[in-house]
Amino acid sequence: MTTRRTPDEGLSAMTDHDAAPDADQELPAGPTRSRRLSASDTVLWDLDRDPVLRSTITAVALLDRAPDWGRLRTRIDRASQLIPRMRQRVGPAPFGIGAPRWVDDGDFDLDHHLRRVRVPLPGRLRDVLDLVQPIASDSFDPVRPLWEFTLVEGMRGGGAALVQKLHHCLTDGVGGMELALLLLDDVRDQPEPDDLSLRLSPHLATPPGAQGLRRAARVPLAVSSAALTAATATLKDPLGTVTDVGELAGGVLRLLSPVRVTSPLMERRSLRRRFHSIDVSLEDLRAAGHAAGGTLNDAFMAAVVEGLRRYHQDHGTELEHLSITMPVSMRRTGDAVGGNRFTPARFAVPARAMPPIEQMRTIGAIAHSWQHSRALALTDAVAGALDVLPPPVVSAVMGSMLKGIDTVITNVPGLPSGCYLAGSEIVREYAMAPTSGAAVNVALVSVGETACIGVSVDLGAVPDDDVLLEKLVDGFRSITDVVGHQPLRRA
Repeated sequence: MTTRRTPDEGLSAMTDHDAAPDADQELPAGPTRSRRLSASDTVLWDLDRDPVLRSTITAVALLDRAPDWGRLRTRIDRASQLIPRMRQRVGPAPFGIGAPRWVDDGDFDLDHHLRRVRVPLPGRLRDVLDLVQPIASDSFDPVRPLWEFTLVEGMRGGGAALVQKLHHCLTDGVGGMELALLLLDDVRDQPEPDDLSLRLSPHLATPPGAQGLRRAARVPLAVSSAALTAATATLKDPLGTVTDVGELAGGVLRLLSPVRVTSPLMERRSLRRRFHSIDVSLEDLRAAGHAAGGTLNDAFMAAVVEGLRRYHQDHGTELEHLSITMPVSMRRTGDAVGGNRFTPARFAVPARAMPPIEQMRTIGAIAHSWQHSRALALTDAVAGALDVLPPPVVSAVMGSMLKGIDTVITNVPGLPSGCYLAGSEIVREYAMAPTSGAAVNVALVSVGETACIGVSVDLGAVPDDDVLLEKLVDGFRSITDVVGHQPLRRA
């Protein structure tokens, strides 16, 4: 049996990010070193004991043509040399005491992690997504680094796709987009940079061809600056910064409390997944949010809730509320690419029929209150407390929190137009985020002025996923109708 870290070790993990470089910062490539997983990364690793909670991130980048295989392989190889976790695996703590550790993979084999396949005819996006689903569902080999990239060639029209699969303990969604800085160029035939490491830090000079990429990757759409400020102050002086201890305690209890499924239609959970995509005009979503006095994220969340409301109505069920998980990015400029800097805010929103403007304002107000909640600042402390428990207990506690969630709604910073991968332009990027115990995960990543929306469905909860997709499209039309909408494309 593996013994977990002591309570004192768990407490020290709260300040790893600020005060202990060896504990929570990327190590330079080269010397063989190991370091423990942070408390939050350890919890994500432990969740794999329950396949329903498995936290694999999968993204599908659509390319206008097949990239040059040699250039692609060279760039990914160089990136893996710069980011230690791409050549590290998770190993047990010495003598089985404490948290797992990142250890160098002495047998690292790039060809195991970078693969090349052809999509079955007729080579549509739907065919690619069908190919991706079993790849995304397979667990990682724990004796190897926790990532796999698959180039899918043979799409009709000469296109291709790059499937990026990463374990969530490797990085979060925003960190994954920062990884793109090492892989992408903003001209098609840009020569290989002499020093790729310049793209890792905003404090270093940006080489020609990377300026636009850096701007896109550094602007999260749903970051809570108030929560960041509260996090720093609270961790240094927990009681001195809290004016209402009761409010904070209540928030922490809400973070940890079990959730009862609010949807009578989506109660069952399974291991069967199906992926879909929806394209929406980013400007339409932004304008709709502004029309309600809010943000693009308010419009996005309202559209998803409206789509789920219509799905239930189509089945003769009127809902009062839906339970939602919304990841809130806690990343700061200069944070390492690896690791997780997000907080999962869980809350309920009204799901009754209402005018679109009212719907955006109502849901936006609830989401904003959670983005600024003091309780979010203590997520690392909560993870540290869970980290003291045996892994099976962690899975049980997290299962009670996550399996009652109806939907996860994720908004990740995207890419500008004109991003190239080994000579191929990225025309779309869909995040097929893990359901992590929820019935549905709807994730938005922008490419230029297109909101690329990936939909991951648990078929145990939603067996008629084609109907759900139709209602989600209707939900986006309802919200963007307030300013006039452009046609939506789906797969």
